[in-house]
This record gives sequence, C-alpha cells and structure tokens, in this order.
Amino acid sequence: MTEASERAFPELGDRLERVRSGIADACRDAGRHPDEVELIVVTKFHPPELVAALAGLGVRDVGENRHQEAQAKAEELARLDLRWHFVGQLQTKKARQAARYAHAIHSIDRERLVDALADSERAIDVFLQVNLTDDPARGGVAPADLERLAEHTLTASALRLRGVMAVAPLEEPAAAAFERLAGYAERVRAIAPDANAVSAGMTHDYREAIAAGATHLRIGSAITGKRPEPR
Repeated sequence: MTEASERAFPELGDRLERVRSGIADACRDAGRHPDEVELIVVTKFHPPELVAALAGLGVRDVGENRHQEAQAKAEELARLDLRWHFVGQLQTKKARQAARYAHAIHSIDRERLVDALADSERAIDVFLQVNLTDDPARGGVAPADLERLAEHTLTASALRLRGVMAVAPLEEPAAAAFERLAGYAERVRAIAPDANAVSAGMTHDYREAIAAGATHLRIGSAITGKRPEPR
C-alpha cells in the first residue's frame, strides 16, 4: 500500500486485519483452518482507488453486485492481478458482458442465465444461489428446483460448478439459515461431487457462516468502511 493510499484510506489496513483476525478466530472455534476460507472483499459504490489500495494490501478477490460498476472497475484496474466475483443479481441480457471480466459468478438462479453464459470464451466459476425464504421475489432458486438447476449447469462446459450461495434472511437467526444451506450444499454435491464450495457470510454474520461450513465469505463494510452514496 502506497503512502498516497494510506492517506486516502487511513484505516483500511487496520479494518482488513481485524476481519482477517476475526476469520481466524471463527475458524479456530469451528475446528477449521483459516486456509479453508476465502475472503472476497465487496467494494460496491467504492472508487477504483480503494480497490487498488486493497490490492496493495494483498487482496486478490474482489466482489461487486452491479454489472455496470463491476465492468468499469475491471477495465480500469486490468493491470492488477485481481479476481472479480459478481455477487449480485445478473440480468440475462448482461450475462455475456459479465463473462468477459468475472472470474466467478455467485448468483446463478435460473436455467436461462446458465444458457446465456454457456458460450463464454473462458471458464467461469459459478455458484447456485438458493432462496432461503418463502418469498419468490427474493433472489435465488427455490430449493425444490435446486437439483434441476445443478444438472443443467453441468451441461455448460464453460461453467465450473463450485457449489451454492445464499444470503441469510434478516428475519431469522443466521445460524439456522446457514444450517439449511449446508443441507442444500450436500444435495448439490450428490450430483456434482467437486462442487464443495459454500459462498455465505457477510459483515454481520460471517462467524455463523464459518461455523456452518462456508468456504467463501463476501465481506464489505467491515473492511471498506461506510459506503459512499451511489452515483
């Protein structure tokens, strides 16, 4: 991290180390090794300069949930050795564009989206997003349709099915929601044994996610600080 970056984002390094320490503590409590858990820093609404500062601190996995913003940052920071994770709802009509910069897409929730990504010129890691609520308006595939979506994803040679993803509902304890997600992960592994990843856990609930077996954490404000107003 350069002196200029330290002046622009003076607490960034300290917040990153606190989260890394918290992850290590949570892994120890769960009887897991920190190397089993991948940290994705979500930089929604933050400027490219902050992402560059994170890269200077050793961060390589960056998450975005708006396609236009993600695409612009990926282009501007192409010189950096970053892995871009798309973690938001992706419109089918934007899928081919996202495939040009996204190394991983965590929000596969319908067959049409799989089909739109299937002819990608490079391999993309994908996670099946599961809806952990009874509200069909929430993002994610209904659990009853999970196996069918997994089987369809396996037909797309450009896509590497890594596992499942979910956002814990605010109206119930995160631990209970992530316990259900662990069960859905087992159902996907019964179809695709190598799909053993679980993308779960954010700033407020990553400890519960680690206890339930999460392998990928999507953490934003605990590291980046308060989000700027969207532009």
